[in-house]
Amino acid sequence: MGLGHSHGHSHGGEGEYRASPKVRRALLIAVAPFVVATLIGLVVLWPGEPPQRIEGDFANPERIGATVVGVEGVDCDQIPGQETSRCAQVTARLDEGTDEGQEISFETAETTQARQITDGDEIYVGRSLNDPNEDRYFFLDYQRNLPLLALGILFALVVVALSGLRGFAALVGLALSLVVLLAFVLPAILEGKSPIAVAAVGSASIMFAALYMAHGINVRTTTAILGTLVSLLLTCLLAAFFLEWVSFTGFGSEEAVFIQVSASQVNIQGLVFAGVIIGTLGVLDDVTVTQASAVWEIHYANPRYSARQLYSSALRIGRDHIASTVNTLVLAYAGASLPLLILFTLADLPLTQTLTSEVIGQEVVRTLVGSIGLVASVPITTGLAALVVSRDEVRVSARRRKEAGDRLPDEATKPEPRDETASFKRPRAERMFRDDT
Repeated sequence: MGLGHSHGHSHGGEGEYRASPKVRRALLIAVAPFVVATLIGLVVLWPGEPPQRIEGDFANPERIGATVVGVEGVDCDQIPGQETSRCAQVTARLDEGTDEGQEISFETAETTQARQITDGDEIYVGRSLNDPNEDRYFFLDYQRNLPLLALGILFALVVVALSGLRGFAALVGLALSLVVLLAFVLPAILEGKSPIAVAAVGSASIMFAALYMAHGINVRTTTAILGTLVSLLLTCLLAAFFLEWVSFTGFGSEEAVFIQVSASQVNIQGLVFAGVIIGTLGVLDDVTVTQASAVWEIHYANPRYSARQLYSSALRIGRDHIASTVNTLVLAYAGASLPLLILFTLADLPLTQTLTSEVIGQEVVRTLVGSIGLVASVPITTGLAALVVSRDEVRVSARRRKEAGDRLPDEATKPEPRDETASFKRPRAERMFRDDT
């Protein structure tokens, strides 16, 4: 693992930073066991056969693309316990399958608060085969391939336009993260492997791939990875303790119940723990990389700073970062659970009962445990980075040296011969300023 040059995420050009052999060797010794353990975990936990799919028309209906060619409002039959509503008689043309080009008709409910089907909409319809004498179609979903593809391309263009090749590498790292989740984490959990072990190995794989791909294989990235690993370990210990203490069953959602019915081999309680690990990792990466970069940039701007001074300066940056990140975490979880929170509000339950219910309680534990891990990652990563960078040999380009307005000790030239006679002729204020500088 080449940790010598910062060819990945160096802000001022290649080769600006060069760690001493002693620092490179120490970091290699520190990170190597985690890399080896991750590789062994991937081999041991890698899933075998593809997971068994859920059978049945309702659980896995045939999805057929269609285009709406006509919509007519009709009266719906009265449904006990509900207000009178309107329905739509939809005529659609099948765009694929054995009956391509055929027009079909079905009814669907309309509400004033939801988007209504209109002419020209591209949709998916399902076909029920329960009646052998007649194919019955029903509305499944809208086709969103084109707008989502356009949004993905726009996102990629924005990232690459701002960050260049480094942004492209970050996109590759993102793709590798999705591959790990889809090819390893989900199938292994469905196979009955321990969700905790799978999440730990999967998270480590994602971290190594994404960070080294996005920021390069160098001392700074390795320092951020070590800070992430230590903070993630602390998060895991806290999550294991509190998830056991608050007695979560894992059946706080309809999805969990459905998984237990259709895939009884999955450990539902372990699934909650795995969600905490993977969810925390995404934010930890951001904090640890930022702190490591802050330490290096402060060291570049002030080459004579000691490890203690570097730590203090970067820690002040980390405090501001954490203050905003914790708030981001809470709002992200609240936004994802907004419909559920509205249901609890309609139920008119006391706040204490709402917060301590299994569904909301899981999100509370995720948020608080993840936030503790985030807060801890700042001093941990900052301390590691300050210790490493204070022992680095730093090479700074001429452009960077000019920006810093300072010369490094190893590039200092010999002092010019001093004209003692001339010094007495200068004004006293000028001599003092010269001596001070």
